[in-house]
Amino acid sequence: MNTSSFNQQAFEIALEAVREQLPLNSPGMGKFSPIPLQVFETLPSTNQTLWELLNQGATVPSMVIAGQQTAGRGQWGRQWQSPKGGLYLSLALAPKLQALDSAQLTMCSAWGIATALRAYAMPVSLKWPNDLLLKGRKLGGILTQTRVQQGQITKAVVGVGINWSNEVPESGINLCSFWQPEPSPTVTSIEMLAAIVLQGLLSGYQLWSEEGMNSLLPRYLALFNYQGSQVMVEGNPGIITGVTPRGELRVHLHDTPTPKEILLKPGTISLGYRSC
Repeated sequence: MNTSSFNQQAFEIALEAVREQLPLNSPGMGKFSPIPLQVFETLPSTNQTLWELLNQGATVPSMVIAGQQTAGRGQWGRQWQSPKGGLYLSLALAPKLQALDSAQLTMCSAWGIATALRAYAMPVSLKWPNDLLLKGRKLGGILTQTRVQQGQITKAVVGVGINWSNEVPESGINLCSFWQPEPSPTVTSIEMLAAIVLQGLLSGYQLWSEEGMNSLLPRYLALFNYQGSQVMVEGNPGIITGVTPRGELRVHLHDTPTPKEILLKPGTISLGYRSC
């Protein structure tokens, strides 16, 4: 299994094969082929670099991949551990979307990537609001950043980090360890992984942009790993009942004077990880 530095030519070859396996069945998605790509050994942040390239006139869509991030960030400014051996990818998009609905970009990206990975025998599930899980542990995450004018998103950058061969904390998992001791893994290189992630991201974006949240949300919830789980909200026990189209967590509080459902915005509570 190849764990060396990222090879752009190998990625392009892998992408052709992945496109045959996971085709985008829409004429409107032709604008996403080919996507301008810049590859870096080390960057502070792929999202930050892509925004800088956009400011310098890069077209949309555009993409950046790095072998390591030294100042990666996750949701709400938290540090995102990005050591060598992981896949760090950012894609610039121009969605037609109100700023209030920006969570939909993360949701369609997460669903698309998880679905693509599952097509290659990786049973990935989703953790609200932006994590990809494998065997109950964190395989990767998504950070979506937007540029807004008059309440409308004009540009967005979707950043994806996936653990390939890098060291991970106890709550994490990388794909190389997941495949051991499997002699014939379905994903054999980080370039192939990048191709699957990109095609999955575009697939989710296609579904969302053409069919909307009415089609996406049931599919997202089918991979949501915490449906029916118990949580505590400000000392009150509750049951997770789903996620709204705007990315809010739905929780039914059952131990209050009047049982009720509340909606929690991303960042309100942390769901933690569960081994399975």
